[in-house]
Amino acid sequence: MSDFERQLVAWLAERKGGHRNLSLGIGDDMAALDGVPGTVLVSSDMLLDGVHFDTQRDDLRAIGRKAIACSLSDCAAMAVRPIAVTVSIAWPKGRSIEEARHLLSGMFEMADEFETAVAGGDTTSWDHPMAIDVAITAVPHAGVEPVRRDGAVAGDSVYVTGPLGGSLLGKHLTFRPKVDEAAGLARSLGSRLHAMMDISDGLSLDLWRMCEASGVGAVLDGRASEAVISDAARKLATADGASALDHALSDGEDFELLLAVEGDAGEAPVDLYPVGRIAERGFAIQRADGRIDTLEPKGYVH
Repeated sequence: MSDFERQLVAWLAERKGGHRNLSLGIGDDMAALDGVPGTVLVSSDMLLDGVHFDTQRDDLRAIGRKAIACSLSDCAAMAVRPIAVTVSIAWPKGRSIEEARHLLSGMFEMADEFETAVAGGDTTSWDHPMAIDVAITAVPHAGVEPVRRDGAVAGDSVYVTGPLGGSLLGKHLTFRPKVDEAAGLARSLGSRLHAMMDISDGLSLDLWRMCEASGVGAVLDGRASEAVISDAARKLATADGASALDHALSDGEDFELLLAVEGDAGEAPVDLYPVGRIAERGFAIQRADGRIDTLEPKGYVH
């Protein structure tokens, strides 16, 4: 273990505090979780400098916040309750311990906001850009089954929870994962909520993934989709020549929720925006003039 790693682990050991989900935290070979009988869900996300963030431009605290928020958004996608995360960091040699603390402080802030324990992890130094891997564990909410992405049925309405596109202008670092909103949707819509996922790679690509998993197709409503174009997407469209709708469909890293719901979702406890319907087959978009065009599923591809 390098001096850097020793200093960082010592700082984390002082910082860790107690958490109701942990009976054994940082300092041993594994963390021990309490209060998690039954189903435990796990996921991991890796973020890379130059791909998911830019250490030459972005604040390290904001980068740390995003690293945890992405994993929390996975919990929102299935309407489950986050319990704990472990964090592994490949730290570029030459960066200071103060910078590492800044990064980790953003992680702790986001985890604390959602009552999620930072249970441990690993760190190493190398002569390459920063890499961050976050693994998260979660459990179902009482009386709520995890919502999968493979249950969409022809005839379902397709909804999203908010504006899409242009996340590169800031939202990709500042979004708040919709953990609480997802739980409310699962409770209020019940068995009519057939499928759900978060929009990490773009509406068209992620909806296509939902359709592939469910064995169905979809038709996006171009006119309705105009209502979810973000101001950032419109701003980008004026600069790069792509349409604002294209940005909303394909930019990615919006981290809004995408839902397939049987019937109307008017009783939902959060705002939902209809953007299309699930079909028996095919993948298309209906234009404002009624024309139906085949839609190529494009989005953020690493």
